[in-house]
Amino acid sequence: MSEKVLQTLGEFIIDKQEDFQYTTGELSRLLSAIRLASKVVNREVNKAGIADIIGKAGNTNIQGEDQQKLDVLANEIFIAALSQREVVCGIASEENDDFIDVKCGPNGHMSKYVVLIDPLDGSSNIDVNVSVGSIFSIYRRISEPGTPVELRDFLQKGTEQVAAGYVVYGSSTMIVYTTGNGVNGFTLDPSLGTYYLSHPNMTFPESGKIYSINEGNYLKFPQGVKNYLKYCQMIEGDRPYTSRYIGSLVSDFHRNMIKGGIYMYPSYANAPHGKLRLLYECNPMAFLAEQAGGKATDGFNRILDLEPTELHQRVPFFCGSKNMVEKAEEFMRIDATQD
Repeated sequence: MSEKVLQTLGEFIIDKQEDFQYTTGELSRLLSAIRLASKVVNREVNKAGIADIIGKAGNTNIQGEDQQKLDVLANEIFIAALSQREVVCGIASEENDDFIDVKCGPNGHMSKYVVLIDPLDGSSNIDVNVSVGSIFSIYRRISEPGTPVELRDFLQKGTEQVAAGYVVYGSSTMIVYTTGNGVNGFTLDPSLGTYYLSHPNMTFPESGKIYSINEGNYLKFPQGVKNYLKYCQMIEGDRPYTSRYIGSLVSDFHRNMIKGGIYMYPSYANAPHGKLRLLYECNPMAFLAEQAGGKATDGFNRILDLEPTELHQRVPFFCGSKNMVEKAEEFMRIDATQD
């Protein structure tokens, strides 16, 4: 019996170039740069326990959060891979205060694309050997090609994304991404250093039995969220649901997309605008969710329709199986009408 021939990520990208709105090959090269960066970060993550890259770096990012050593390293790896291949004109990272202007091509700034990255999502889990990830979001610039990139190139609504995805570094390493034509997942064969198509046409079940939220903040949640959690825990029909929370958005999202569930990071007393970043986390995951038949909102509004006003803007985030997100929204609306 002959073995099944698996399609590599590189082959898939080439085959699907006609799905891109603008078929120049540039977006394909950009995705290839992200693929390379993910393999380098994967190597560093997997040797974290025996190398001096665990723990805090001694710095804080613009959000006032302690940077882990691997946060800094992953950020450098992604920026280098994207800059040196001359495939983008600008990069914005969750770890950097401001965006980076990248000269590309002999005349400078000729690339059509900007990339926003969360280089290492869930990095506080590194030293306890729990899954972490990277998130990326790609837009066409709106400023004039050949000129330096501008802030408005990054402050675009999520509906304008041309591609988005994540890498999960877990029991296996996977890249999951979309260019607006469905969601596909690729698993890294570490012996060959090659990603192979392993999860074609990924979709969220319409309903699920998992809810993911940091219940330690329960007392500070809006009443609508509290009421939805009580609903999830009620013994009725297919409930109670199961609580599963890893503390890494990529890992929680990935599990819920495969098994069916909802991820929630609402506003609460200590974070009145939520904690997750619209541009680096919510928009790319919302794009993936919708392409996989799921839904993503801030509790009231579609995430992809939100108008960004700053690079590090935070918003509440409800994302996952469509029926579960809509039920959570229902509880939020009821609470809002009673205020």
